[in-house]
Amino acid sequence: MIKVGITGQSGFMGTHLFNFLGLKPDEIQRIPFEDTYFENKEKLKNFVTKCDVIIHLAAMNRHSDPQVIYDTNIRLVSQLIDVLEEVDHKPHILFSSSTQEERDNPYGKSKKEGRALLEKWALRNNARFSGLIIPNVFGPFGNPYYNSVIATFCHQIAHNEELKIEIDASVKLIYINDLIDVFCQVIQGKVNETALYVDHTAERKVSDILKRLNKFKHLYLEQNIIPDLLDHFDVSLFNTFRCYLDHSHYPVQLKLHADNRGHLVEIIKSNTGGQIFYSQTKPGITRGNHFHRRKIERFCVVKGEASIRLRKIGINDTIEYKVTGDKPATIDMPIYYTHNITNSGKNDLLTLFWTNEIFNPEDTDTFYEEV
Repeated sequence: MIKVGITGQSGFMGTHLFNFLGLKPDEIQRIPFEDTYFENKEKLKNFVTKCDVIIHLAAMNRHSDPQVIYDTNIRLVSQLIDVLEEVDHKPHILFSSSTQEERDNPYGKSKKEGRALLEKWALRNNARFSGLIIPNVFGPFGNPYYNSVIATFCHQIAHNEELKIEIDASVKLIYINDLIDVFCQVIQGKVNETALYVDHTAERKVSDILKRLNKFKHLYLEQNIIPDLLDHFDVSLFNTFRCYLDHSHYPVQLKLHADNRGHLVEIIKSNTGGQIFYSQTKPGITRGNHFHRRKIERFCVVKGEASIRLRKIGINDTIEYKVTGDKPATIDMPIYYTHNITNSGKNDLLTLFWTNEIFNPEDTDTFYEEV
């Protein structure tokens, strides 16, 4: 059992990493961290002594005064080193650096110098150190105007705000799930480089990203059409975009085409592939209580009454939608939201489901957690 602690646990990368490590309870024990530990030496000492591995993510990357960015990041590294030496503890340190090391700016300098300071500590103490030099990271729940241009664009498009391209650069990107996989390989000793340059998984111009996101808005929000998702980057970008939509967007009411023969409802319009299936559920029975990290999944009750409940992983608040086959509507499950469906009526419930990928029993992308 490896005991892993993450400074900056509450941040964008830290939250994703902390939640994913929680899916490996037989291999990894998570040591909780709070940002206030850097203000309380005893709590910081107590934290580091419990860890076999410390992933140092805590950092500042935006501030009106660039010097504050540099000073803060160097201070956090120095505090960590001072405490490690005081308690004479030598965990494996993983440091999150950035390809901005190559740039002449305070953030890049703080990352490069912070990595050097930790590497020197490791050499002095015969400890293991891994410095990950990471390209631009994007994914669900990033903070707009802070974490990435993709987070900013997604937020602005979802809320009909004005968009502006400052510099139409070509950006090297890695999706958060792919980065988490790299962290796990390093934690488990499968990668042993002291300085690991993490490969980007996509490279796009800022204008191309914005064009793609605007297409998502036009098709998905305005026409209820699943856009063409041609590769891993498209699926990742679409899942990121969906997480910025207000929950009031759902359920999406469908048009019922009726005549003397009966009625017809178009439930799924998709420019991508996948799988369609249905379930029959007895009164009072609940299905689900799981979440996905990559799958796009659509629910549509076609007969009966149901309560569909969702909860974001790591959050206690739940969202509930009450739907009925008499008024067909679709609800798409956001990734990292555990969800279930309960037959709340007196008769059998018939629900139609669609996912963007065919079920693979060896890679289900399905993780159990009660809503």
